[in-house]
Amino acid sequence: MSPMVRTSWADQIDAALTSTSDLLYSWVLMWLLVGAGIFFTIRTRGVQLRHTGAIAVSVSGSRDGRHGGITSFQAFAVGLACRVGTGNIVGVALALIMGGPGAVLWMWLVAILGTATAFSEATLAQLFKVRRSDGTFRGGPAYYISRGLRLPILGGLFAVVFLIANGLVMPMVQANAITASLQGAGGLSPNLGAVLVVAMTAPVLLGGLRAMARVAEYLAPLMALAYLVLVLAILVTHPLQAWEALRSIIEGAFGLRQGLGGLAGGVTAALLNGVRRGLFSNEAGLGGAACAAGSATVEHPVQQGFIQAFGVVVDTLFVCTATALAILVAGADVFQPGATAKESAGTLTQDAIAHLVGEWSRWPMALLVVVLAYTTIIGAFSYAQVCLDYLTDRPWISRALQISAVICAGIGSVQQLTTVWTLADVLLGVGAIINLVALVLLSRWVVGALRDWEALRSSLGPDGNQTTFRGDSEHLPAVLPTGTWEGPVGR
Repeated sequence: MSPMVRTSWADQIDAALTSTSDLLYSWVLMWLLVGAGIFFTIRTRGVQLRHTGAIAVSVSGSRDGRHGGITSFQAFAVGLACRVGTGNIVGVALALIMGGPGAVLWMWLVAILGTATAFSEATLAQLFKVRRSDGTFRGGPAYYISRGLRLPILGGLFAVVFLIANGLVMPMVQANAITASLQGAGGLSPNLGAVLVVAMTAPVLLGGLRAMARVAEYLAPLMALAYLVLVLAILVTHPLQAWEALRSIIEGAFGLRQGLGGLAGGVTAALLNGVRRGLFSNEAGLGGAACAAGSATVEHPVQQGFIQAFGVVVDTLFVCTATALAILVAGADVFQPGATAKESAGTLTQDAIAHLVGEWSRWPMALLVVVLAYTTIIGAFSYAQVCLDYLTDRPWISRALQISAVICAGIGSVQQLTTVWTLADVLLGVGAIINLVALVLLSRWVVGALRDWEALRSSLGPDGNQTTFRGDSEHLPAVLPTGTWEGPVGR
């Protein structure tokens, strides 16, 4: 076969993947995820509004590791590692360019809806998790599809799709982002970047799920906090610009001021771009964070539901908003709604912060991108590990996946990966559709678990600290499958 024919086949495959990805993410998944958020908000009677306090304090005590396994906070941090990634910097910038400042308000709205979806999938992951011989748990979509819907083959399909996307493809594309950032900031060669990426990822990925959880426990929250402190300092030192930025968000969302729309113009552009970025930044309903949630050791499934819902708040309402405000505060010297080219999204946030605090900030921002991409590799691979554990418990297969992920990270550091990235989008999109259907079909279990938690909390006082759970609770639609929650406390 000639090189010309090979190129033609490659182009056709790339075009087909791109078309499929655009269809999935521009229409199918966007409206499915919005619909799921509305459905679970109604089904749980507005759990994110009725139990705002419980969500806000869910992190308190979640680092308690007395019961062994992975703590609730570690599971939260793993999910946060994937949620708070390069998309919070580049993706939000693109949303502003395409949708104007008003896109931010619609990001907030879908985040509020998404907390109900995130709560539901994390609660299901806990309800149908399984205990392993080493004292840890595994849960997530594959498990609640298999044990809750009694469709093990469909659960296996989800596991295979998510395993490939998160375990092999994601390390490649995120490693590419790491080397690109280092090359742009300091001229580091891709080959040297590849060595650095392998040196960073190998010890953690080869160390298993506990090692990944320990690294994510500290790295992901600290980097998110450092970024928020930086932007807060900018807002405090630029109060008038910060107030104007907030005004532009409100006015742009409802078309109250001309010139604040995106390239497509007006409220529609703000709505579509804000909704899309909000949904795929917080990952509520996509199934990944549920894999982390099911690994936690807790006394009641709802407790992990609350803490994963808090992850949506941190991601969108805090980190994404911080990025948007930094860009808007920088003003017309950096960003002009409807005029800034979308190709500048990759560096827009760095340009804004450099304009506000000085050129010295470019290296710290490059390092931030490196760490965010690194933690995304860790978080995504932990999802793949959970899926592999659903498919098989053979240690050598698990080790082979770990080694393959490290090799993929090295390859991704020195290769352009447009087609591979699009393939990951398609695989994750297919997995998300399977997960969303399962969530809706299993919603009565979510409602039952929430009612059980509310009843226990009411009977034990307002602090709700002793909310222990049994798999034969009268509030559940049926008795849970044996193996985890049949005792007084499911740990």
